[in-house]
Amino acid sequence: MIKVICFGTFDHLHKGHLNYFSQAKELGDYLIVIVARDKNTNKETTYDENQRLSEVKKVEVVDEAVLGDLEDKYKIIKEKQPEVLCLGYDQDVKEERLKEDLVKLNLRPEIKRMKPFQEEKYKSSLFRNN
Repeated sequence: MIKVICFGTFDHLHKGHLNYFSQAKELGDYLIVIVARDKNTNKETTYDENQRLSEVKKVEVVDEAVLGDLEDKYKIIKEKQPEVLCLGYDQDVKEERLKEDLVKLNLRPEIKRMKPFQEEKYKSSLFRNN
């Protein structure tokens, strides 16, 4: 079984997020979504972490959704041992740095950057500004 992890804040869950999940699910058999904790997100959210987690859990292609760890951002990745890690097209994550950090933890998932989906319409910042 190929496990895939994607992560994000997922405030104002929208079609762009759903497309991100679908792209990620196509890369494996079991999709785990890590929802950012309120304390750890670098942006203001409309919905708290439990509300965001609840909405992600309702998405059909998501097999498992969990809150991120408050202290160790790699804890769930270490626990779940995914074969693939998916990044959103606009996530501010340096792929090489992520790969280096994971190798130090003896983890070597394939890192994939997902494609945008109508980003002029479906971007959380657009929903927060309305």
